[in-house]
Amino acid sequence: MINASDKPLIMGILNVTPDSFSDGGYFNSINSALVHVEKMLTDGADIIDIGGESTRPYSISVSSGEQVQRVIPIIKAIRSHLSTTVPISIDTRISSVAKMALAEGANIINDISAGQNDPNLLKVAAEYNCPIILMHIKGTPQTMQNNPTYRDVVSEVFSSLKKSAENAKEAGIKEDKIILDPGIGFGKTNEHDLTLLASLDQLVKIGYPILLGTSRKKFFNSIEAIVNPEDLALATSVTTSLAIMAGVKIIRVHDVKENKQSLEVAWAIKESSN
Repeated sequence: MINASDKPLIMGILNVTPDSFSDGGYFNSINSALVHVEKMLTDGADIIDIGGESTRPYSISVSSGEQVQRVIPIIKAIRSHLSTTVPISIDTRISSVAKMALAEGANIINDISAGQNDPNLLKVAAEYNCPIILMHIKGTPQTMQNNPTYRDVVSEVFSSLKKSAENAKEAGIKEDKIILDPGIGFGKTNEHDLTLLASLDQLVKIGYPILLGTSRKKFFNSIEAIVNPEDLALATSVTTSLAIMAGVKIIRVHDVKENKQSLEVAWAIKESSN
């Protein structure tokens, strides 16, 4: 899907949920979702990531039926009214939701559990021969922030991601369809998150394209006392620039315009040094 020499991509977040941590309830209707997607595309999004279940800390799981009711009409509407070509990622841990989304026009699976929640999801990705994003998480959204501990967060997260990639290949997913995500904020303390961000260049060396999702995350509050997540676009864009310099290939963000600018500048600098 992505070559090492390719320019990195911006993935714009569309949460069609009532309870996501920074934008829950904003884009639940088809009209509001379409307006937001159109804005993200205008601002430079390369991929649209649609999720029907909040996975913030201590969130409540959402059934497959509820997720389908939330995401499928939005996918259909995007394909009918906005774009037949923009890649759409379905953010789900459930195989049946992923399969229906792919059948209606989604192109990528984004699974925060890396197939651990529902192993059949890996089989769906293999069946559709689609890219899949495998994220590291310690525990579940309900338990992940209950005192997460590691002996060595970098080596343990990297080992887990490599194991997830092997599991995906054993399920029939082609190696060039696998994307890894260190899972910033998912079963990690603020210190763990910062340590992983400082080690992105090492993660890139594993050999798979890396996706980074720091957008509006709570760990920023350990650095800068900002209460409103929507005020963290600038902070997020700093990590975007660092990630591009480290070799990260996909940046998942709420604030597309600001992070697209950061990506463009960082990429130009990186390319000038080659």
